[in-house]
Amino acid sequence: MAQAPAARLDHVGLSVAALEAAAGFYGSAFGFAEELTFALGRDDIRGAMLLHPSGARLELFERPGGAAGIQGAAPVEALATRGYGHFALATLQLDALYAHATAAGATTLIAPSPSPEPGVRFAFLADPEGNLVELVERLA
Repeated sequence: MAQAPAARLDHVGLSVAALEAAAGFYGSAFGFAEELTFALGRDDIRGAMLLHPSGARLELFERPGGAAGIQGAAPVEALATRGYGHFALATLQLDALYAHATAAGATTLIAPSPSPEPGVRFAFLADPEGNLVELVERLA
């Protein structure tokens, strides 16, 4: 099989109930800034592309009348269904970022602890809408 052309992850898309509140949380908790806001002509869908200082991007969508989907309340529970489970942010200061995010409104699911992956510490949080966010610190 031929080698695939080079590619990298550009962004993660997340549907939310309240666009401004979600953008505010991700800005306060993790330092994302609004890069672009937009509207899709059909169904009054609004969106915002958020940019992190690292270059990572998070795209938020709000659709009036959108129903809540299947959402795992904990990381292992999220594995019970196929599809989106969580996204992860890398940090060199896990404890500080964890404390900052919880102060901004994140809910603790797994406090900073050793990961199953050797040489890694991690934590799991839920944003105010219950979406799962992993924080990862790779130790030297």
